Amino acid sequence: MITRSLSIGLGVSIAAIVIVVAFFVSGFDLSKNEKSPNTLLQPENMDQTKGGGSKIDLSLFSSKATTLLGSPSATVTLVEFGDYQCFHCNRFFHTIEPGIEKNYIDTKKVKMIFKDFTIIGEDSISAAHASHCANEEGKFWEYHDALYNHWTGENNGWAAFDNLVEIANQTGLDEADFIECMEDGRYSSVIEQSNSQGRTLGITGTPTFFIVGSNNMVTKITGAQPYEVFEKIFESELKK
Repeated sequence: MITRSLSIGLGVSIAAIVIVVAFFVSGFDLSKNEKSPNTLLQPENMDQTKGGGSKIDLSLFSSKATTLLGSPSATVTLVEFGDYQCFHCNRFFHTIEPGIEKNYIDTKKVKMIFKDFTIIGEDSISAAHASHCANEEGKFWEYHDALYNHWTGENNGWAAFDNLVEIANQTGLDEADFIECMEDGRYSSVIEQSNSQGRTLGITGTPTFFIVGSNNMVTKITGAQPYEVFEKIFESELKK
């Protein structure tokens, strides 16, 4: 099993874009590897070779991302842009992600990247920053999970500083190092750059996902779609 230390409103819009020019960063190669409207749209193929779509730099997905979850050799990559205060992100984590992890990440078919898109409030930024601080001790995914397991709503204080420290203690982080990391704001620019990259990709709400296939076809999923939506795209990409 791939452990996390190695390293959803409902409704969406889905679009596919063929990538013609790709750039890779952060030590792994993706090629190898508002709130959402209550409307479900069919995938729309936008093939640049036929005059549709636009070029996307794949570094928008991998740059300023957190620790990879899964095998680096997985041929399909799931990129999530999320906000820890987001109701639908929390729903995705509890009801959809477990199936994806069991059937695709643990089986080394899909790898996952999480990127910040902090749009709800100041505590969203604090929680995101805390996750990066946890990453310094190799516990990003444990802290990521703990944040969603402590979720109680939006802008109600559950992700305030003192609570983030308590979550750090529960996750086994060094309290002094964690507090120092939080107080000096060393990841503030990383979070803002991730937000900027999300805006460049046209993201207006969370969660938003991009599935990158082995042939650099990118499928965008907006919202906490049912597991079957992800499954269909994964299986299609894995057959290529």
